[in-house]
Amino acid sequence: MPIDSISYQKSGYFTKLIVDYLEEKPELKSLYNRFPKLENFKNQIDEKAVNYVQESRKVLVEALKNQYQKFEISTNTIENISLLSDAKTFTVTTGHQLNLFTGPLYFLYKIVSTINLCKELKQKYPNYNFVPIYWMATEDHDFEEINYFQFKKTKIKWNTTSNGSVGRLSTVGLEEVLAVFGDLLGIGQNANYLKQLFENSYLKHNNLADATRFLANELFGDKGLVILDGDDRSLKQLFIPFVKEELLNKTSFKKVTDTNSILKKDYEIQVNPREINLFYIENKLRERIVFEDNLFKVNNTKLSFSEKEILALLQSHPEKFSPNVILRPLYQEVILPNLCYIGGGGEISYWLQLLSNFQVNKITFPILLIRNSVLLATEKQVQKADKLNLTWSDLFSNQQELFNTKTQEFSRFKIDFSEQKEHLKQQFQKLIEIANQTDKSFLGAVKAQEIKQTKGLENLEKRLLKAEKRVHAEKLERIILLQNELFPNHGLQERKLNFSEFYLDVNQKLIEKLIHELNPLESNFSIITL
Repeated sequence: MPIDSISYQKSGYFTKLIVDYLEEKPELKSLYNRFPKLENFKNQIDEKAVNYVQESRKVLVEALKNQYQKFEISTNTIENISLLSDAKTFTVTTGHQLNLFTGPLYFLYKIVSTINLCKELKQKYPNYNFVPIYWMATEDHDFEEINYFQFKKTKIKWNTTSNGSVGRLSTVGLEEVLAVFGDLLGIGQNANYLKQLFENSYLKHNNLADATRFLANELFGDKGLVILDGDDRSLKQLFIPFVKEELLNKTSFKKVTDTNSILKKDYEIQVNPREINLFYIENKLRERIVFEDNLFKVNNTKLSFSEKEILALLQSHPEKFSPNVILRPLYQEVILPNLCYIGGGGEISYWLQLLSNFQVNKITFPILLIRNSVLLATEKQVQKADKLNLTWSDLFSNQQELFNTKTQEFSRFKIDFSEQKEHLKQQFQKLIEIANQTDKSFLGAVKAQEIKQTKGLENLEKRLLKAEKRVHAEKLERIILLQNELFPNHGLQERKLNFSEFYLDVNQKLIEKLIHELNPLESNFSIITL
């Protein structure tokens, strides 16, 4: 079987900013607090312990107990919620949208990375407790990003509309999605489990937040995962001073804009701040708060407030204020005793824009860790790769490059006319020496002939490669078919496929294998054979 591994840096799937972050480039060190190494967590613990007050713990624990009231939860989760009252308990957090039936596979990898890092921290620092948190992005409103999942090349979509926060969206109509999904699943014990899981999650809960909590709890509750909904009045009360700062001083806009002006010289900017990075929310409304004509206005509505009125509203109804992508990380770190945030490359990119805003608000900036990335392969696929003498580097490479490289490898002779081109160049060099001693028109003719013959050699080289592709077509086709299986639509499997496609064959062993094999602090793609 293929024996090499692929680092994130060499995979071709990460931006320059993330590659430089992983390589700890000195020019980026001013953008984060500490790099994700096990030994760096002690100082992070000490800093957060000073920065997070006991009163916040009480509010957090009560909020979690209220949020879990209607759910059956494992002993491990109950214990972890209780532990959050203890000053020696800290969290590791990942966040994710409320994708239908978890959406792409990497939902699982985020949570497994979080659970496994807590285990590693407990081994390293046994005097402390570490609780894995899944932060549900209930206040998002990008419904088009989450209303479907991919199963066996079929896009299973929830056809409804959403105007406000997706967490509050009614689950009415999802029985139609289950009917489509059930037909595709077919029969068998694992198929029946998946049907039941979908039904229990979405048809027995009234809104998308509760449905997602039930689903994530079913998959990971026995691992002690704690699921948090930030759309909570008591938690928003803890954030009131920071919302006030945002409304009156536009602090995050100023700080993040300054950081962006430095970053954009070498990197693409992931997100840009607004002057006020807050939304106003009600059940079917989530609109930006803007400051115009000396009033705070809710975009696309007739709602407007004076400074006095909006500050009074903030005190009486903090739940009506929702942070956007710039301010949500600050909210998270205010209400949690958090040490580390685990996310994908895009998420970590925008977190790297935010340190200065945390500093001015005097909130500890978390350690930033790239989640585990995984390529799942069946035994049969691994055997095919072995038979075709393919490495994982081969399979991760651009398809056209792979096609050309393997054609040259299979060929009985070298498909490279570099030697001939060099010989031709030397011949024409002598002709140019002669031409320089006679009429200029002859020199032009010599150079034109050199270009023509060099181009002719290049064309012959291409034609030879094409001819060899035909000779080895059968083997090359098997290579491309295998790569297409592992990288659907020439993209990462983890961004396209849903967990159910693999669960159908291996059931709960899928999650157990991920828990067992993934190391959250290794920045390599994990190749896991099922």
